[in-house]
Amino acid sequence: MLDGGRAGRAGTREPATDGARAGRRSTAAGGRAGVVRTVSSRPVREPFDDEEDAPPPRRRSQPRRPDAQPRRPVRKPRRPPRLGDPRRRLRLGTVLALALFASIGVRLVYLQTVDTPAYADGGLPNRLAVVELPAPRGAILDRDGEPLAHSVEARYVFADPTRVKDRFATARLLSPLLGVPVSDLAEKMRKRTLPGTDTPLQFVYLARGVEIATAKRIMALDLAGINVHRDERREVPGGDLAANLIGFVSQDMNGLEGLEAKYDDVLRGQAGKRTYEVGLGDLAAPIPGGYSRTTQPQPGSSLKLTVDRDLQFMTQRILAKQTAKVKGSVGAAVIIEVPSGEVLAQASQPTYDAANPTKVASPSDRDDAATTFVVDPGSIHKAITFGAALQEGVITPDTAFPVANTIDRGGVTFRDTHPVDGRTMSIPGMLAFSSNVGTIEIGEKLGKERLFDYQKRFGLGQVTGEGMPGEAAGRLLPPDQWSGSAYGSVPIGHSVDATPLQMAAAYATIANNGTYVQPHLVKETIGADGERSPAAAPTTRSVLSPANAAALRRMMEAVTTVDGPDGQATGLAAAVPGYRVAGKTGTGLRYDGGKQQPGEVGSFIGMAPAENPRYVVAVFVWSPGGGGGAVAAPAFREMMGFTLRHYRVPPSLTNKSPKFEVFPR
Repeated sequence: MLDGGRAGRAGTREPATDGARAGRRSTAAGGRAGVVRTVSSRPVREPFDDEEDAPPPRRRSQPRRPDAQPRRPVRKPRRPPRLGDPRRRLRLGTVLALALFASIGVRLVYLQTVDTPAYADGGLPNRLAVVELPAPRGAILDRDGEPLAHSVEARYVFADPTRVKDRFATARLLSPLLGVPVSDLAEKMRKRTLPGTDTPLQFVYLARGVEIATAKRIMALDLAGINVHRDERREVPGGDLAANLIGFVSQDMNGLEGLEAKYDDVLRGQAGKRTYEVGLGDLAAPIPGGYSRTTQPQPGSSLKLTVDRDLQFMTQRILAKQTAKVKGSVGAAVIIEVPSGEVLAQASQPTYDAANPTKVASPSDRDDAATTFVVDPGSIHKAITFGAALQEGVITPDTAFPVANTIDRGGVTFRDTHPVDGRTMSIPGMLAFSSNVGTIEIGEKLGKERLFDYQKRFGLGQVTGEGMPGEAAGRLLPPDQWSGSAYGSVPIGHSVDATPLQMAAAYATIANNGTYVQPHLVKETIGADGERSPAAAPTTRSVLSPANAAALRRMMEAVTTVDGPDGQATGLAAAVPGYRVAGKTGTGLRYDGGKQQPGEVGSFIGMAPAENPRYVVAVFVWSPGGGGGAVAAPAFREMMGFTLRHYRVPPSLTNKSPKFEVFPR
């Protein structure tokens, strides 16, 4: 107890009474006698005061009583747990949320920009219809641009198998209109999927090239899943005109034979396609504003040939008339323009209607005889032997020597059909009477190697490359394979295989002053845009000198002019009134599949006007019973006469025709 800052009696404590407190307060109030402060003898401890502030425990002066209860120790209060910093968690959460939203945003942008078509078209294939748009096929034209084969507007009939309700009933209704068996139509309309996919097939052709009137009748039936679309049909205005050259196409407009097959990649265009979105069920029609994509077709190019339509018609007519005189015959005729090498006409007999190619007695009736008719040319080959001998100096136009009636080579006897009993005969006389013996002797002087070389230079033993598919190459006998009899057979045109076109090209070489020009049928290609592309230039090579070619032509005129007391030349029937003609007759054999056929092949090849040839005409006629030679020369006369008049070639000055001495003295 402190009173006024002074200490009380030591060791005593006096409790403060209320009176004393009152007196002190009154004293304080009445005057400033002193300040009275009351201090507790023991400080008051709060429960959570730090331990350091607690006073040290007092020591007991007396020992604890045994029976006294132990004093419960004071437990130190726990420190409250330290809270984590929330700002770190907030920052981490914010970063994760932003990353998530950024990823979603990037993905949405990618889907809306890059992958839009893929997702926008999801399920689209199941509601798309595809219609093929055929490309117009190019035409085949003659040299004047007249159509030999071209396409006209038609319709194709197609089915959507997914919409056809009763395919067999539908097929029975369509069969009489399309001319297709019911079973075939029903099979085409069978439901199936596209190869390698689960997408149902929704388009199949039922017929191509259907006439427009027939297509209208089909549409009038209002059959579910059946429709028509614009198409084309191949038309051949001339029927059988140049049919063996032109060939024909399939129902799908693919070339199958002839020039249609050879130049199919040129004539056939690139088909287009229309893909559009349709509804389902009864609403299977184009959806307005729906998906639609059209690829326009690319039309094919046209071929312009060297063939003259009018000349081709007359050549076929003449050939058919002459071959009709010989039972079971096969004929071929070729007309080549000099010096261009262009084939103006190329006819075959029999022929066929290209619009109905299946209506033939035999598939061979569709063959082009000029390029597939392999013959043993016989005496028309003698012009090659004489030309080579002139060029090599073995003979001259004035050469003459005795000619026997027969000659033996390798145990084979070769005879002349016009025996001269060993008389001296001139070269023109040997040509006029087609002397085998005289030609064999000249061939021996020439030699087998040189003769073989000239055969190749004249174009034998190899395809001409005229443009027709399946052209035969013929066959030559190499010198190292000659037997003893070959020295007699090869010079006169036996043991040699050739086609009418090859022999015509060889004679065109003589007519063209000794220069071989590859015969060709295609003049130019005309694109769909009208652009013209000339055909590749023909192969040419020199075979004879102009002087020797002219000398040979002059001597060959004897074949159509010699008619006197010593006999008549073999080609008098080929003479064309008003014109000088140089040519040669021939009698040979026909081979088919490497086998000799019965009968014989009669032929005549000539050129006119002989003094300046403009055209070469070759005629071949084979008959199992023979007799082809009797019609070949007359057919040549008619064909050459019409050709000269058709192109208005002035007549020759026949008074300047050479006079030949067959047996010079």
